Amino acid sequence: MKRLFFVLGLFVLGFNVAACDGDSPTAPSSTTRLTAVLLPANEVPAIVGAEAAGSGTVTITLNVSKDSAGYVTGATADFAVTVTGFPNGTALTGAHIHAGGVGVNGGIQISLGLTAGDISFPNGAGSFNRNNITVTADQANAILANPSSFYFNIHTATNLGGVARGQLVISQ
Repeated sequence: MKRLFFVLGLFVLGFNVAACDGDSPTAPSSTTRLTAVLLPANEVPAIVGAEAAGSGTVTITLNVSKDSAGYVTGATADFAVTVTGFPNGTALTGAHIHAGGVGVNGGIQISLGLTAGDISFPNGAGSFNRNNITVTADQANAILANPSSFYFNIHTATNLGGVARGQLVISQ
């Protein structure tokens, strides 16, 4: 009988230790990759002139932190932007994620923090990266819930409102 109580006691102790294991202080996280094809024709209004021949792509890696219940608590984003076909010497004045569907201009949600002259393309083509850009939990949730209601665009001095734009798409 003592042996039975001893075995049951070990079982209960083992069960309680295993149950506590799920209370790990390490929060789950996830990574989502988004892309967009950047075209001057997608801007509203569409771009005309020398910069209308340009194009580009952006790949955004959204690194989301979650609490133990799975709720998004914050995020960062890494951006890889490539452009081609712009006039020699084109310089960017900004790059952002905006809220807005196809054909709709919207407010800036996430800025890459570029300032005039940070990025220029002497030959009209090139690429740049911006990493570890802070994204709020609300922004991350909104983008993940409906990525096509957001767009990424780049801006130049000639086209301050944006020179090339593309709607976000989850690519993985």
